[in-house]
Amino acid sequence: MRKIGILTGGGDCPGLNAVIRAVVEKCAAHGIETFGFAGGWRGALNAEGKWMTLADVENLQAQGGTLLFTSRTNVLKEENGPERVKATMEKLGLSAIVAIGGDDTLGVADKLNNMGLNMIGVPKTIDNDLAGTEFTFGFDTAANIAMEQIDRLHTTAYSHNRYIVVELMGRHTGWIAMYAGLAGCASVTIIPEFPKTVEEVAQIMLERKERGLDYGIIAVAEGCEFADMDLSDANLDEFGNVRVAEKDVAERLAEALKKRTGIPTRHTVLGYIQRAGSPSVFDRILGTRMGYKAAECVIAEDYGKMMALQANEIVAIPLAAASAGRKVVGENLYKCAELYFR
Repeated sequence: MRKIGILTGGGDCPGLNAVIRAVVEKCAAHGIETFGFAGGWRGALNAEGKWMTLADVENLQAQGGTLLFTSRTNVLKEENGPERVKATMEKLGLSAIVAIGGDDTLGVADKLNNMGLNMIGVPKTIDNDLAGTEFTFGFDTAANIAMEQIDRLHTTAYSHNRYIVVELMGRHTGWIAMYAGLAGCASVTIIPEFPKTVEEVAQIMLERKERGLDYGIIAVAEGCEFADMDLSDANLDEFGNVRVAEKDVAERLAEALKKRTGIPTRHTVLGYIQRAGSPSVFDRILGTRMGYKAAECVIAEDYGKMMALQANEIVAIPLAAASAGRKVVGENLYKCAELYFR
């Protein structure tokens, strides 16, 4: 009987469990056993986890988070990391590993695949910034949650004649902020792809005040930088990603805008709530479809591939696509939102 492993790496994300269930069920239907590694690549390094049964994954696609737990362990920075993963696969008799994660997790999978360890990747990120796929599961849920919170905050902003700066997830790209800000009627949406200065945002607020609009919502992606505001105290995680600075960008921006405009300005950080809880219909279905396609690749022994949504079809593309650069918000979408920055 053939055997494979499966793991989830990086941040948790709505839709992960849908992928896990689809892989386990489809593989089981073809006589393939699945070992679920606990804690992402850490589990693969230490052979930690369990053999999955159909009972383990019953109704799993409705649940948020990940049944297999997760970590940000970087195999390539661990002593003898690739050798340890190979030893784990040999010990368990695994012919391949299905890695579910973002560019960091899949970047490791791609390098291991090039070293002769069979890997299949399933792209995951609420940031929706992975190249090669039109959407990643988790994004729809996160954008809807963010939009709903912005909808609610409008009433407080209006009632108190103030602005509220809402910080949204998005280290390198502004997909969540763009969708939530545009759908949620934000007065200004600020994303890394199209940076603004504090002075530019302040000017929009002052122009709105002249028209009798002394309240509003400013949506800002957490990874935004401002040429006229210091964000120098950030630090890096083990994959080289910027961690949140001592003060969140929303807090700094709110303070700077209040100082420049004299308009009462507060801030709120939505944080982990954006990626918590049950996935949306779209993410449950997308995760299921990607897991099903990944299992088909397992069955066909078609390794070194990443699942991708293209023209509403799930296709298998080279795993290297996950590390081929970030998918950024385009100018046309930004200009659509910019129409309302007044």
